[in-house]
Amino acid sequence: MPDHDPLAHLACYPLLDALADRRSRRFGVGMAMEEGPLAHRSERPPLPLTEEEQAVLAFAACGVTGPALADLEVQPGGGGTIMAGLLGRTAPSGDAIHAVSVFLIDDDATWLLKRPRDFSPGEIPELAELARRRELVEHYRRSRVRVREGRAAPPLEPLHNLAVNRWSLFDRASTYLLPVAELTLLYVNGLLEVFGEETGAFVVDERAGFRPAGLARFAKSRGGHLRDDPRDEVVLTVQQLESLVDEFVVVEMGMILQNVALATQALGLGGFPHWAAHAWSWLQALGFRMRWMPASRYLGMSRPLAVAARLLGRDRPVPCAVGLDAADGTPLLAPFCPPYHPSMEAAVHAVVDLKFGEGGIFRGGAGAGAWRHPERVAEAARPPSPAAVDATIAYCEYVHRRYGRFPAYPPPFRTLLGFQAGHVDPDFYDRHYRPGALSATQREHMARWHGE
Repeated sequence: MPDHDPLAHLACYPLLDALADRRSRRFGVGMAMEEGPLAHRSERPPLPLTEEEQAVLAFAACGVTGPALADLEVQPGGGGTIMAGLLGRTAPSGDAIHAVSVFLIDDDATWLLKRPRDFSPGEIPELAELARRRELVEHYRRSRVRVREGRAAPPLEPLHNLAVNRWSLFDRASTYLLPVAELTLLYVNGLLEVFGEETGAFVVDERAGFRPAGLARFAKSRGGHLRDDPRDEVVLTVQQLESLVDEFVVVEMGMILQNVALATQALGLGGFPHWAAHAWSWLQALGFRMRWMPASRYLGMSRPLAVAARLLGRDRPVPCAVGLDAADGTPLLAPFCPPYHPSMEAAVHAVVDLKFGEGGIFRGGAGAGAWRHPERVAEAARPPSPAAVDATIAYCEYVHRRYGRFPAYPPPFRTLLGFQAGHVDPDFYDRHYRPGALSATQREHMARWHGE
C-alpha cells in the first residue's frame, strides 16, 4: 500500500481486513473513564477529526454516487414503477427513495448531509465524478447544509440516552453521525402499489374494532378491487402495514452505520454505534418543528379511555417532530403529510407527480437514470390507476383524521442508532487489553494522517 498519501492508502484498504478488524473502540485521546477496573485518564490531548477524515465518513454514510440501475420490469404488471427515485448513494435504499438523512455533528457545527433528491439534476453528475476521482472533501462540502452552530445533542440522562454510554458520549473531540428516517414517502409510495389491482391488499384498523381503515367502498365484497376476504391472505392491520414500513427504513439506517463502521476501521479511527432511539429527544435537539399532542390522541385511545385519562390527569402532552426548516423557513426535511401539504390527498398527488408528473422519474426526468433509452421506459411506464390513487387517498385521510398525524403509530421522523467516531488512545488498550485489540491501522493512523 502507498504510505505517502493517506487517501491512496485508504483506497487500497482490503474489504476483508475491514470486516475482520472492525470493532467498537470507544476510548479516544483526551478522554477519561473515572471508575471501575478499566479506569484510565488519557495523557494525550484531544484531537478532533480533520475535514478530510470527516469527508470520508460522510461519503461512506451517504455519498451520492450516480444513477441507480432500476433494472426492473417496468411494463404494466411488472411492478417496476414502484421506484420513486433514480439516484444511488453508498448505502442502498428501498425504491431509491433514500428515506434516511444523516446529520454530522462536532463541536463547531451541526450539518445535514443532503439526500440525492435534495440536489438539482445538474449537480448529480458532478458529485458522481468527484466520488470517482476520490475528491471526497469537495464532495462533502457540496453535500452539507449547516443546521446550527455548535454541537446538537440531547441530554445524557436515561432514557434520552442509556447509562452504559454516558461516560463516553459527545466527547468534545468526537464527530457524531446520526441517521434520521423519514417514513411518509416510502409509506405512500408503497400504498400506491399495494392498493393497485395487481396486489389489491385491504387494511383494517385494529384500534377501531378491525373495521376497514377508510377502505370500505373499495372492498371486493362491495364491488371494489381490494381483496377484503381474510382467506386471500392480503388483509393487513394498520399496525402490520406500518411495521413493515418502519422496519424497511430501520434496515437502511443499519446499512448506513455499517458503512461508517467499516470506513472507521479503514481510516484507523475509533468509533461505536449506540442507542439513540428516544422518540423525540434527538429531533428536538436538532431543531425540528415540534407539535405537542395529548397522549390520548397520540396513542389513538378510544373515547372512553381518553376521557378516563383526562379525568385521572394522565393525558399529558406528547411532542411529535413534524419537519425541519432552515433559518429562513425553507424546508430541509419535509414529510408527505400536513403541515407541509394542505391535506393527505395533496400529499398523495405529490408522490404521484414525483413519479409521473411532467418532470417525474418516469416522464421528463427519466433521462437522469442509467437507462440507455429512457424514452422507451417512459413509454412503457403506466401511472397507478385512478382506483389505486383514490384508495390510497381514502386510507391516508382516514389515518390522519383518526390519529391526528401520519403515520398512525410512529411519528413521521425517527432515530434509532448513532455513531461516534474519534481518534483512539493506544495507551488505554495497551494497558487494559491483550495484544490485538487495536489493528495496525489504528496504530499507524497518527503517522499516516497527521504526520506524527
